[in-house]
Amino acid sequence: MKPKLPKRKRLLRGCGILVVVVLLLLYIVLPAAFGGAAIWPENDDTGDPPDGFSEVTLTTSDDVDLAAWYAPSTNGAAIILIHGAGSGRQSVKGYAEMLRDNGFGVLAISTRGFSDSEGSINRLGWQGTVDVGAAVAYLQTQPDVEAIGGLGISMGGEILLGAASDYPQIQAIISDGATFRSLEEYKALPANRSLWRNFTSRVLYLSVRVLSGDAPPKPLLDSMQDAESTHFLYIAAGDEDTEVEFNERFWDEVGEDRAELWVVPDVAHTGGFGKHREDYEARVVAFFEAYLLRVEP
Repeated sequence: MKPKLPKRKRLLRGCGILVVVVLLLLYIVLPAAFGGAAIWPENDDTGDPPDGFSEVTLTTSDDVDLAAWYAPSTNGAAIILIHGAGSGRQSVKGYAEMLRDNGFGVLAISTRGFSDSEGSINRLGWQGTVDVGAAVAYLQTQPDVEAIGGLGISMGGEILLGAASDYPQIQAIISDGATFRSLEEYKALPANRSLWRNFTSRVLYLSVRVLSGDAPPKPLLDSMQDAESTHFLYIAAGDEDTEVEFNERFWDEVGEDRAELWVVPDVAHTGGFGKHREDYEARVVAFFEAYLLRVEP
């Protein structure tokens, strides 16, 4: 019969096993689970379009049909409006109405896999550049559109920033709440470059890549720096330190000649539109008027 370990050794062994299990959960299982959640299907009801909008369908270069709402422009400029990772275009109705009320055409798309758009979902927006291309192609066929801008919320902002160098037709881009969507983008902040800081991110993004078959897109900073004729307005929530850090980094790297930064006080992620509506609308409209309509401030 095998001799029984002393109580102290049994306790130490149990503690060691517990530590290993906790570390596996925190550094492997949990980030891998988040990776799985990033490609989990979304089937929310889109509902009816806002007043003045019609249902349209866009077809991407890889033959994916995207559902969208479109309101024609009355001032010659149209805005590509892209939602965040939680829901499709139904989540940005208020933004669409704001832009429409100020004379802008609005193309609010549901990116692939969201709502009633075809394709596989990726809540990191890794296939978003192709979807933006379909939106640009659609607007270029509209007789009311002479200039194109973009407004993206959270993931939508990251998609537009990442597509900037591929589509210089988008002359002005506003991102609200953009941060990072891949390991390379996460490491844009020097503090995130050590392995102990980015190990879980490595696991998460590897999980997304394996499960979705998608490859990480061009890093945001590379895209913005290569989009030499595009102007940017970064909106960051004042209560989100990481968000502020990333947007300050964007602003520093792109330069004040092409970029502006607004840190909205006392709000959480993407909370500026709801809490500071008048100021938000004034800044968004002034930015698009300056760089799409060439209206002097």
